[in-house]
Amino acid sequence: MAKKKSSNEPTKSAAKAAKKAKAAQKVERKEKKKAGKSHDEEADDEDLESILEKMRGEWEDAHTVTEEITEGPPSRRANATLTACPNGNHLWCIGGEYFSDDGKAYFYNDVFRYSPEKDEWRKFVSPTCPGPRSAHAVVSSPSGGGKLFLFGGEFSSLYQNSFHHYRDFWCFDITTHVWDRIDTKVRPSARSGCRMAMWKHYVFLFGGFYDPGIRTNYFNDLWYFDTQEYLWRQVEFKDADRKPSPRSGFSFLPTVDGIVLHGGYCKEYAKGKRPVGIMLEDTWLLRISLSTPDPSKPKVDPLTFKWEKRKKLGYAPSQRSGCTMALWSNKSLGVLFGGVTDEDTSEETLESVFHNDLFGYQLTGNGRWVSINLKKPKKKTGTSKKGKPVVAPSAFNYNARQDNDSDSDSDDGEENPRSIANSDATLVQSQTESDFDPDDPIHTTPLRRYNAMLAVLRNTLYIYGGIFERGSREYTLDDFYAIQLDKMDFYTCLKPCDVVIPKDGEVVESSSDDEDDDDDDDEDTSDGEQSDAAAPAGSTVEADKKQEIDVAADEDDIETPPVHLDELRSQATAFMGVARDATRSAEDVLSTPLPGETLAMFYARSREYWAGKAHDASQNRGKLLRRDGFALAQERYESYEHILKEVEKILAEAGLDDDDIKKAAAAGPSGTTAQSRNRR
Repeated sequence: MAKKKSSNEPTKSAAKAAKKAKAAQKVERKEKKKAGKSHDEEADDEDLESILEKMRGEWEDAHTVTEEITEGPPSRRANATLTACPNGNHLWCIGGEYFSDDGKAYFYNDVFRYSPEKDEWRKFVSPTCPGPRSAHAVVSSPSGGGKLFLFGGEFSSLYQNSFHHYRDFWCFDITTHVWDRIDTKVRPSARSGCRMAMWKHYVFLFGGFYDPGIRTNYFNDLWYFDTQEYLWRQVEFKDADRKPSPRSGFSFLPTVDGIVLHGGYCKEYAKGKRPVGIMLEDTWLLRISLSTPDPSKPKVDPLTFKWEKRKKLGYAPSQRSGCTMALWSNKSLGVLFGGVTDEDTSEETLESVFHNDLFGYQLTGNGRWVSINLKKPKKKTGTSKKGKPVVAPSAFNYNARQDNDSDSDSDDGEENPRSIANSDATLVQSQTESDFDPDDPIHTTPLRRYNAMLAVLRNTLYIYGGIFERGSREYTLDDFYAIQLDKMDFYTCLKPCDVVIPKDGEVVESSSDDEDDDDDDDEDTSDGEQSDAAAPAGSTVEADKKQEIDVAADEDDIETPPVHLDELRSQATAFMGVARDATRSAEDVLSTPLPGETLAMFYARSREYWAGKAHDASQNRGKLLRRDGFALAQERYESYEHILKEVEKILAEAGLDDDDIKKAAAAGPSGTTAQSRNRR
């Protein structure tokens, strides 16, 4: 008997077919959706890839570092930084400035590395780097393969008519030689001459100055940067708390207990008087305590601070500025070299004494000064061919000059027992020829100077450049020295100085790197007239020649323009108001003569300004350039002469005699001093 077919079977087959058809439609829709993707969307994906690739290329181009071997140390410059590598045997030199004899200022932003083993300098150039600057601060950190942190500094126009102070913060990676700028909302204000020190993973910054062109403002604020959180914080002190006074150009060295600050420089302003430079010789310890944060309490600053003033103990250096210390970490000692002592007691003159001696400051304990001297050679048995004893240097212990019974407080006024002559390479001048010993290591001592760049690498102190003055001339040095502090046998000159500096009483034109004078300088002068090409700026010969020109001008009885007396008096009164205006530009101050100022005085004050004007207007050099500059100054002076004479009459009617008027002119425009800007 046949089996009867179920009526449900067709229904099930239809359901399965419908399900398959639905699945096929779903697959078909996905394929259509995929196939129907717009060309714009595909182009957008491709553009995103190209944009990322372009960005990667631009970043690489901006951070590509070129490296080249140079013939020697960096070009002569001042106010650069020389920093010991935190985890390698290298020195790093960054930035600096140079002022040429024609009054032009040049600033650098290059990076140099010195390798003592090879006696080799390398220069690194990167498109992304800090701008050209000087008087900035640099500190090193061993973290992350080694880093250099840079803050602040200054830059000026070519003729120093305007200045710019930086407040940017940069990090240089020693392993990749790449600069990165660190931008934070809170950071220290713009400044120069500040100092930084590394304590644990914090970068501490103190002091410095800001000069808007009217008055130099000095700081004593304290900041620190957390290299883990990448944040700046300012340390607040109570008004009653003791703290160092505002300053720049000081020493700032880390210790186990905190940071030691010594010395520095500032200017003292008194109403109605010209500013006076102050050399500071006090020493402070910034004691830093690190507390453990409590999770149950609100987040507070983990650091606590206290300034403690230290007494002067041991063989301290004489009062001076321009002599910041380098850290000799192996001995926990600060090493000080050179400096300048200014006796600024007269409004017309500034006596400066330069130094080339070495001192050490023990950073631990209560702090003690030690005098670091070259070890005197011991005489050997036997004689040389000339019958003189043969000498040789012997070992030196930096503590040898320390005397526990010689502690001197800063208030006792006793003079340092150490003979200054012992530190001078020119000691031979005070010796008779029979006493002169060519083998004495004292003859290897560098020239006296200030603002030298110092760094201690392992046990060797390196000294590069600095500034020396002869009369009114500044000489930027470019020599490079090294001395082993653990031996102190002699200085090694790694690169001699190429700058020609005249001896006392000697007259020369300029340093060796000045532009060569034209052949006109070699022309013979007639009637026994001495060529002024042999007289440097500020020399007595040139000053006498300028005075002679001034006397001749007075004898010519230059006629004043026909001006009504009342109009002349009003012009003179207006001129006096302008002359007292402290907001005038530096160019206006230099190009305007003062009441009581002779033509010679006016030209001596503004010589570099007129040389720059003459340089821009003609192709002359040397003697002809100076003549052109003097002609421009004379023309300007004569245009003001009738007003100046009327001003002098007004001042005389007010009770000032000729000497008072001349003294005011010799002091220069309001707000200026005879001191070099490098003192700041």
